Amino acid sequence: MIRFEDVSVSYDEAPQPAVQHVDFEVPEGELVLLVGPSGVGKSTVLGAVSGLVPHFTGGTLRGRVTVAGRDTRTHKPRELADVVGTVGQDPLAHFVTDTVEDELAYGMESLGLAPDVMRRRVEETLDLLGLAELRDRPIATLSGGQRQRVAIGSVLTPHPRVLVLDEPTSALDPAAAEEVLAVLQRLVHDLGTTVLMAEHRLERVVQYADRVVLLPAPGAAPVVGTPAEVMASSPVYPPVVALGRLAGWSPLPLTVRDARRSAGELRERLADRPYPAPTPTPAPAPAVEPVKPVEPVVEPSSITPRRFFRKAPPPPTPPTPLPPAEVHALTVRRAHARVEALRRVTLAVSPGETVALMGRNGAGKSTLLGALVGLVEPVGGSVRVGGAVPHRTAPRDLVRRVGLVPQEPRDLLYADTVAAECAAADADAGAGAGSCRALVSELLPGITDDTHPRDLSEGQRLALALAVVLTARPPLLLLDEPTRGLDYAAKARLVGVLRALAAEGHAIVLATHDVELAAELAHRVVILADGEVVADGPTAEVVVASPSFAPQVTKILAPQRWLTVAQVAEALR
Repeated sequence: MIRFEDVSVSYDEAPQPAVQHVDFEVPEGELVLLVGPSGVGKSTVLGAVSGLVPHFTGGTLRGRVTVAGRDTRTHKPRELADVVGTVGQDPLAHFVTDTVEDELAYGMESLGLAPDVMRRRVEETLDLLGLAELRDRPIATLSGGQRQRVAIGSVLTPHPRVLVLDEPTSALDPAAAEEVLAVLQRLVHDLGTTVLMAEHRLERVVQYADRVVLLPAPGAAPVVGTPAEVMASSPVYPPVVALGRLAGWSPLPLTVRDARRSAGELRERLADRPYPAPTPTPAPAPAVEPVKPVEPVVEPSSITPRRFFRKAPPPPTPPTPLPPAEVHALTVRRAHARVEALRRVTLAVSPGETVALMGRNGAGKSTLLGALVGLVEPVGGSVRVGGAVPHRTAPRDLVRRVGLVPQEPRDLLYADTVAAECAAADADAGAGAGSCRALVSELLPGITDDTHPRDLSEGQRLALALAVVLTARPPLLLLDEPTRGLDYAAKARLVGVLRALAAEGHAIVLATHDVELAAELAHRVVILADGEVVADGPTAEVVVASPSFAPQVTKILAPQRWLTVAQVAEALR
C-alpha cells in the first residue's frame, strides 16, 4: 500500500538531509509504528506519504514514494485526499470550520459524498471517539485533547484507505488514548485500513503494531522488524521493555500482561527490599501577618515633667516568603456556556514542590493553569500567586512571579532563529548572555543557532519554549503537557532540569497525561474530574490506587508499590 524506495529529503541551507536511504514497505491492512529520537525525521517521512513533502514544505525529495500506486511527486496532496487521511502534531493547523460536527463533515463534503452517507458517518464517528456531547461546541473552546480527537475523527469520516498519524495520543488522557487505539485496531482488522503512525509514548502503542520502523539517528537508514525485534536494540523503548532488559527477560515483553507473567521471580527478589523513601513535600509557607504600628506610650513621673517615650523597636525580622500559589474555592465559568470549568477548587503549592495535575480531557487542568497565570478571571473564590492576584496584575510584574509553557509552544516563539529567541529571552529576563542557549543545549542538544523555530519538530519547539520561560527563573513554573513530542531521552533531560529547579525552591505545577512523568517527578498528584478535585495526595498513594493513572512498573509489580524502573534498579543494586 505504501512504498518508500531509497528516499532522501533535503532542505535548502540545511547542513544534511532531513532523512536519507529510507526504504521500506507498509502492506495493506497493517499498523506500522514509526519510532526514533526527537528530530530524526519522523514527521518528514509521514509528510512524504500525504504529499505535503515536498509540495507544501519545499525541499528536494529523491527516490520514490508511492501510495496505492500513486507517486507522491507527481500527485499533489489534494489528488491523494481520497486515499490518505493525515493528522499532524498540531490539530489546530487542520481545522477549517468552527464547530465539531461541521469539522467531521467537511472532508466528506470536499469529496462530494451524499448527505445521508455523511450524516451516518458523522454519528458513527461521534460515538466511536466519545464526542457526542461536544457535537455543537465551537472548536476554539475545546481542550487540547478534545481537539486531537476531533482532528482524528475528521480524517476517519471519509473512510480513507491509508491513515497517517503523527503523535495521535500525545494530548489524550489514558482512557481516551485507549479508545482511539481501539478504534484504529478495528479499522485495521475489520476494514483493512493501513495505518502509519509516529508516537513517542511507546508504552501506549507498541503492543498494537504489526511492525516497527526505527529511525535510529538523523540520516541513518531505518531498521524494520517486529516490535519485539526492534525493541531489543532500540534507543527508545517503553518502561515495560526497560524493566525486561533490567531483569534479563527473554523474549522481551511488550505488554503489562506478558511482563506480569515473567515477573514472579523479580517480585520475590524485591519482597524484602524497602521502598524508596518518598520525596518529602516542602512544608507550606506560613501566612504573613500584617505588622501593626507601635503606638507611643505615656509614662508619668513625679520628679520630671510628663514626657512621651516611644518603646524601642524590636530587632527587624526577615520577611516570611509568600507562598508561590494559593487557590481557594476557585470557580471558573466557560465564556461560551453556563458550564463551570472549575468548581470550588482549593489548592496550595509550596516552594520546592512539584504538583502534577491529572484527569481526563476537559477536566479543567488547563483552565486552572490559566487562572494561575491571569489568563482566566474567576467568577468565585480567589487566586494568589506570590501574594498578587494574577488577573489584576500587570504582565510585566506577573512574569517575575509565574511563567507558563502552554500546550502550543509556537505561541511563545516569534523570532527567526533559535539564537534570536534566546537573546530576546535573556534580555526580557535580565539574565546573563547565553543563559537561555545553555538551557536549550541541555534539553535538546544539537540544535544550531541559525535554525528557524518553525523548522523544529514539535518536541524541539517545546524544549525551546521551555528554555525561554525558564530563563527568567520564575518562583512558580506552570507547564501544560510538557512531554508532548519528547522522546524518552529528552524527557529524562527535562526531568533533570525540573528537579534542579525544585531543589532551588521553585514551585512547579504541570498538567499532564503522562503517568510515567508524574511517577518520576511529582511530589503530589491532584486529579480533577468535571472541574472538581477528586484526589490530592502523595504521588505513590494516588497513582497506585488508580488503574488509569498507575505507571507500567506499578501494574507489573503490583501489589508491591514500585513506581519506576530506576527505583527497581536501585533496590536490586
